[in-house]
Amino acid sequence: MAKKKFYVVWQGVEPGVYSSWDECKAQVSGFENARYKSFDTQEEANAAFNDNPWKHIGKTEKKTRKIVPGTTKFLQESIAVDAACSGNPGLMEYRGVFIADGVEIFHVGPLKDGTNNVGEFLAIVHALALLKQKNSNIPIYSDSVNAMKWVTRKKCNTKLEKTKNNLPIFDLITRAEKWLSENTYENPVIKWETDNWGEIPADFGRK
Repeated sequence: MAKKKFYVVWQGVEPGVYSSWDECKAQVSGFENARYKSFDTQEEANAAFNDNPWKHIGKTEKKTRKIVPGTTKFLQESIAVDAACSGNPGLMEYRGVFIADGVEIFHVGPLKDGTNNVGEFLAIVHALALLKQKNSNIPIYSDSVNAMKWVTRKKCNTKLEKTKNNLPIFDLITRAEKWLSENTYENPVIKWETDNWGEIPADFGRK
């Protein structure tokens, strides 16, 4: 006899916790960007329903096709990354946002004596590493051409001078470059077309 499962629907016709697949399916079938997952116990399901779905959705997530360069529509099932820096160098921070629902999935900083380009580079690698852990190949959008080139070359080609204040940033750079040198990934890293789509969803709104 199959073990009973409980189903959390975060995004569907009527979000909630359901005790059968048929009930869950009725909420998500045909619903665009439906978000749901099964759990072994009702306690786990209830806790997950009140939590950030991104923490629970990963390995069972559906595979997403790669976007074709030059298309006029971005993919909702994707991550947008961005950085902000007050000064050059100055206080730097970066984050990643799940585009479909705007949920922030990571945020690092502010860190002293950084630059925007470094933050953009670190944000892309952070997203790549996170998605690798979740066995997800969804795309990553960035509005920084320089950062995308650095990721491709597996090297943060910054002219930022090391100071006692930004040692944590240089530690992150070292770890990011090491990750790129030791890992492969299938996630497309795509330029966000600001002119066509507006500000990237991970934008800090400081322009």
